[in-house]
Amino acid sequence: MFGREKKKHDSPAVPPKPGGKGRPTPSRKEAEQAARQRAKAPRSRKEMTAAQRQAEKSKRVSSSREIREGMKRGDERFLGPRDRGPVRRFIRDFVDSRFSFLELVLPLMIVTLALGYSGNAYLAGVGNNILLGTVLLMLIETLIMRFRLKRELAARFAGADVVIKRPLLYAVLRATQLRFMRMPKPRVKIGQPLPGDYS
Repeated sequence: MFGREKKKHDSPAVPPKPGGKGRPTPSRKEAEQAARQRAKAPRSRKEMTAAQRQAEKSKRVSSSREIREGMKRGDERFLGPRDRGPVRRFIRDFVDSRFSFLELVLPLMIVTLALGYSGNAYLAGVGNNILLGTVLLMLIETLIMRFRLKRELAARFAGADVVIKRPLLYAVLRATQLRFMRMPKPRVKIGQPLPGDYS
């Protein structure tokens, strides 16, 4: 029994065969994996360039998708200069928390165009009346929005009355877009109270 153990431990290492590879023969699984990797590797400069272009394209697609998602969320890192800052964030929430007639301007303009090109004089007259009423309501809505927005900005932000023209234009442009088309996406629902702090 002890002699068998001694024989096992004392057996000398098998010397490498002269003229051999110096490494064990790979298994079939390892050989197939190596063959697949060699097949994937570009063989010429043209294939290498194509592979690099494909990698860059996929990287651009993923980064543009990330930017788009960040813009939808309203992440400041992905927004343009026009949408950055606490004042702009407040204006977006201010517009999104109220239903405005300005949101209906685009659909009404499409209806007006359709009636104008219908070829019927009566329908064209109806379209003109809708257009005049739309313009009048736009002016009234803009004046009301200007008054409310100026009051809110003066209460929340120092020196807001100095830069009221640009925030008003920003608010009107956002209000004229249909709610589902707005970018960044609305964070508040209609009628929802706004947060107290926008710093």
